[in-house]
Amino acid sequence: MGRDIIVHGLQSLDSPIGSNCVNIAYELSKQNRVLYVNFPMDRLTLLRSRHDPLVKKRKRVLSGKTNALEKIQNNLWNLNPDTVLESISQIKSRKLFKFLNNINSKRYANQVNKTIEELGFTDYIIFNDSDFYRAFLFKELLSPKTTVYYTRDNMRATVFFKSHGKFYEDALMKKSDLVVANSVYLQKIAQKMNPQSFYVGQGCDVSLFDKDLIKEIPSDIKSIKKPIIGYIGALKSSRLDIEVLVHIAVNKPDWNIVLVGPEDDKFKNSQLHQLLNVHFLGSKPMDQLPTYLMAFDVALNPQALNPLTIGNYPRKIDEYLAMGKPVVATETETMQVFRDYTYLSKNKEEYILNIENALKENCEKLENERIDFAREHTWENNVKEIYDAIKTVEN
Repeated sequence: MGRDIIVHGLQSLDSPIGSNCVNIAYELSKQNRVLYVNFPMDRLTLLRSRHDPLVKKRKRVLSGKTNALEKIQNNLWNLNPDTVLESISQIKSRKLFKFLNNINSKRYANQVNKTIEELGFTDYIIFNDSDFYRAFLFKELLSPKTTVYYTRDNMRATVFFKSHGKFYEDALMKKSDLVVANSVYLQKIAQKMNPQSFYVGQGCDVSLFDKDLIKEIPSDIKSIKKPIIGYIGALKSSRLDIEVLVHIAVNKPDWNIVLVGPEDDKFKNSQLHQLLNVHFLGSKPMDQLPTYLMAFDVALNPQALNPLTIGNYPRKIDEYLAMGKPVVATETETMQVFRDYTYLSKNKEEYILNIENALKENCEKLENERIDFAREHTWENNVKEIYDAIKTVEN
């Protein structure tokens, strides 16, 4: 597009946790000049997390030991704002919260404005990944050509945003020029506030998830008897239905349930640890995950249905399919995108029936169809949809 674009959100460019926003920024920078802005730290975070490597890095910027602006690659810059925000997330009073949040937003915008001038950005687009508090006044204070609000998770349902999240997100979506969403469910929420709301799908880098690259299966899963019914990802009770996993393991003792990823306390204290056919293999490096997935006969996503998860686009489904694996998952509105390539379950009983069918029906033809489908969900295609949405509004 040859545009200047400012990208910011709830995760920093150097965060160790993967982020849609970061992937989108890198893809945008292939055709545009992009400034990725890391959110400023608040006072309590600087104090409580002072040993965190990212916090130490931010402190070096605040002390003048490190430049706030860094060029990452051609067309992509990263800004660590040289300012500190007030810690306001626990304030219940809407009036007091608004007063302090406006102060924070002005401090933040002032830093971004300085960098805009330094880089010579003009007629720029602001792409906001769900940062509806700190960046609330960006449209007024930065005077962009176009403002894009990106929703990819139902953040208002989290405890952190419970007090003011719905109010601020609704208000920001309403005043943005357009909203783009990675699920139809989130698009429908956005359309209530802004008719210029578009479903743009989801990108995914599945280059690692290629069965032709797998040379060896890890020893800790190779020794487990088949069939292996597996899940890869964080084992969080807020997002996964433990009861489904228990039901499968209890009713199918000849199946081995393999769970790869870190556990929260509810998982650690669950009945799953008492079942002999359930195997917790712990966290694994990202580059090893495909080797574990290769050993699965069926891949699971036993998603819990709650306001936090119901609109999510599960990127792991693309990773599973990219390896050709049969997938059994909880049926949601978002999962309808995958309906022709997965087995969708309404309840724990259907999980068992679907796994049985997946084991019985799997063949090379189906594997290849899954692989071809998953490889369509690239960041390039995702960003093309975002471009098209912007063009629709700007024209």
